[in-house]
Formats: sequence, structure tokens, C-alpha cells
Amino acid sequence: MPHEEWRPSHNRWLVTVSVLLATFMEVLDTSIANVALPHIAGNLSATVEESTWVLSSYLVSNAIILCAAGWFSSLFGRKRYMAFSVALFTISSALCGMAQSLPQLVAARILQGLGGGGLQPLAQAVLLESFPHEERGTAMAAYGMGVVVAPIIGPVLGGWITDNYSWRWLFYINIPVGMLGLFLQELFLEDPPYLKRVAGATIDYVGFGFMAVGVGLLQIMLDKGQEVDWFSAPWMRWAAAVSGTCLLIFVLWELRDKHPMVNLRLLKNRNFALGVAFIGLLGSVLYGTTVLLPIFMQNLLGYTAYLSGMAMMPRGLGSMASMFVVGRLTKRVDNRLLLMLGFLGIAATCWFLSRLTLDIAPANISWPLVLNGFSMGFIFVPLTTLTMATLRQSEIYQATSIYSLLRNIGGSVGIASLISLEQRRAQVHQSYLVAHLDQASALLQGRLADAQALLQSRGVADAARAAYGLVYGAVARQAALMSFMDIFGMLVWICALFAPLAWAFQRGRRRDSMSVG
Repeated sequence: MPHEEWRPSHNRWLVTVSVLLATFMEVLDTSIANVALPHIAGNLSATVEESTWVLSSYLVSNAIILCAAGWFSSLFGRKRYMAFSVALFTISSALCGMAQSLPQLVAARILQGLGGGGLQPLAQAVLLESFPHEERGTAMAAYGMGVVVAPIIGPVLGGWITDNYSWRWLFYINIPVGMLGLFLQELFLEDPPYLKRVAGATIDYVGFGFMAVGVGLLQIMLDKGQEVDWFSAPWMRWAAAVSGTCLLIFVLWELRDKHPMVNLRLLKNRNFALGVAFIGLLGSVLYGTTVLLPIFMQNLLGYTAYLSGMAMMPRGLGSMASMFVVGRLTKRVDNRLLLMLGFLGIAATCWFLSRLTLDIAPANISWPLVLNGFSMGFIFVPLTTLTMATLRQSEIYQATSIYSLLRNIGGSVGIASLISLEQRRAQVHQSYLVAHLDQASALLQGRLADAQALLQSRGVADAARAAYGLVYGAVARQAALMSFMDIFGMLVWICALFAPLAWAFQRGRRRDSMSVG
């Protein structure tokens, strides 16, 4: 039997459940601890700024392993490597919950990231191999339920658990899920025959070392850059230089290796090269707006962390609904059309969000988010199907590692760039508004008089000075609102410009897809 026609001996839906349990758990952990940082900092006698390493350490170690997941699965066997990853993730989750100091928690999170990094690409590869080509849309819809929905519900679930129990249960809940995942994988998961072709190979320590340093420093820069005003900090300049040098050496090293740890030659495939560019953009929009919208709701609308998380739930509901719909449509409709419609849908929702005001009702945010989440499904499922459509099945296990890495790196770039841009645009708008504030304006003097009278009635000592403070606060809020409008307006154009590029994908499989090489 040709390797390209290999299918698992067990029911493919049992295989799907066995790999998606652990994958959903891992993706959930990328965002579930975000809202609990103040609680973690207080409990472990650390500052909130120091506690952000709980997130950074996980993302760094996770990104490093994402690159090498395909190689490790061929080196040790996919079933064995996936079992090791789930076991390490589960054990380190228990260690996170038991941590008594911040360094202990950060160390446990590093182990957790090392264990969880391989789960996303391995699960994706397993599903793409388990389903026939014409049913891959259904497989990716099931996979998308985890990797798209989990980051959205993570903050909500994290806030609820932290408020009602303890932040430690954010990690303890992984233990039963991990144990069940291990049990099911032992029963239903198996290695495809072509992975045995590289048996006896050794670990590429040089390539792995350069990749780990380059990707790790890049992730730290993206995560911490805004805190230190980017390249104004000397260590950021050094980190950028070292990261760029290591990544360049890594690329050259991998291209000269006959059996590379990361098969960069796959980027010669047009569909795959386009796919990683698209998934990087999708990661930027998905993760960037997932962080940006709660900031808007908390800072400008006065929502609590929990309420802002709940306000994001319609996006998750829209994503779940679209996964069911798109999984069926991919069999009947050209995936390129679905992909274009998805990006146009994202552009439309960003246009709605760019017209928000400080007096909006919750429904003004909820309905655009439902459409936003629904459009995400129209992108993720056909995009993954098109990206892998012209690859040999024996190449998918390495392709999914690169694909997952670009989604995560894109997410980090999106978060860093959108937050940085929001703060800088707010400063620009504030300077403009203050410069055009006429001290002699009757409207301004009336507002100041009203504010001063209100403050005096509440017993404020220096009501005149405090009144100016209230007016300044109103100007700052208006400037912040305008900065959010700028960002969503920019995303409208980016998504709209990417939409027609969907037709650059090849529609079907390559003629040589049945060959093995």
C-alpha cells in the first residue's frame, strides 16, 4: 500500500477524540492564567510585572518545541513522543499548582511549555492523515474547535476558577484531562509506516541549539518589548542581534542538511508558503484582538476582568457555530471562496468595531464579535485544507510544526504590535486634542464649572484643580478611543487586501502526490 494512502486501523473519530483532549488542554493554558496574574503575584509575594514571566516562560518553551515536534516524532515515534509530551504536561501542571514561589512556578511553566509544544502540530498531523483528502475539512473543523475556541474561553474560565476557588486549580484541572488523554492515545493512536524511515537518526544538536536561542529570544522580545519601550533598552538591541544571527545560521544549517530537523524546503511549495503567511496573519488578528478588546472594555467602559471575558464569549460561540457549518461546506464549495469570504467577514467586523463610542450598549460589541468568530471558522478550516492539499502525506508531520509555529509567532507579533500601536496612537491623539483645546471656550469653561461644583458638593478640598483633572481624564479617554478606532480601521484594510489573495492557492492535489520521496 502506498504510504500516501495509509489510514489508522481504529475508528478515526476515536483517534480524533484521543488527540484533541490534550490539545485543547494545552491551547487553553496559553490564555487561562492571564486574568489570574494579580492573584498569583499576591499569593507568591511578587509584583504583577514579575508575575508576567508565568506567561512568557510558557510561550518561549512552547515556541521552541513547536519547531522540532515533527523531528522528535520521527526520531522517537509519534505515539511515544506524544505520550511523553502529555505526561510531561500533566506532571508539570501539578507542579505549577503546588509551587510555593514565583521561581518554582516559572520553572514548572517552562516544563509545561516543553511538554505542550508538540501537541498542536502532532494532533493536526494525526487528523490530516486519518481522514481522506475530501474529508479533511471536517477534520480541521474538529481541530479548530480546540485551537480557535480555547484561547477565547480561556480568560473567562480562568476568571471564574480564580474567583470561586484558587488560581492553583487553573493547573490542577489539567491532571484528569491529561490522564484520560494518555489512556485514549494508548488505545487508539498508532505510528504511520513512513515515520520509520528516519529510524536511527540522531538529534541535530547544532540546529536545535541555534533554533532554540533564536526563537526563544524572539518570543521574549515580543512579549517584553512594550514594557521596556522596545529598542530604547540595550538588552533588546542585543537580543535582536543575537536572535537574528541565530535564526539566519539555523536556516542555512537546515538547508544544507539532507534530513533537516525543520524541513524549510517545504516552503518551495506554493500552497504551503502562502498558507504559513495567511496563518501568521490570522494569528495576529485572532490573538491581537483577543488581548486588545478586553483592554478597551476595562479601561474605557469600566468592565471588570471577568465581565470583559464574558463579553468576548460571543466570539467563541460564533467560532463553534462556523466549525460545524464550514466542515460540511468544504466538501461542496471551493475552499478559496470560503477563505476569501472569511477575510471579508473579519474586515466587516473590524469596520463595525472601528465605529464604537464610549456610550455603546453591550450588544454593539456582541454582534460584531459573533460575526468575527463565525468568520474565523471560514478562514481556519479551508486555509489548513488548502495549505496541506499539495503536500505528500509523508511531509505533513513536519509541515504542521512550521504551520503551528507561524500561527503562534503571528499571535505574539499581533499582541505586541497592536498594544504598542494603541499606546502610541493614543499619545498622538491626546497631543492633538490638547493642542486644540481653547481655554476661552464657553463650552470648556462650562464643563469646568460643572465639575468644580460637583466636586465641592462632595467635599473635595481643591475642587478647581480636581476639575481640570476630570477634564484631562475625559480627553485621555477620547484619545484612547480614537487609537482603538485607528487600529480596527487598519485591520479592515489588511484583511480586505488579503481576501483576494485566496485565489493564489492551487485548488487540488499535486499529480505526484501519490509518490513517496
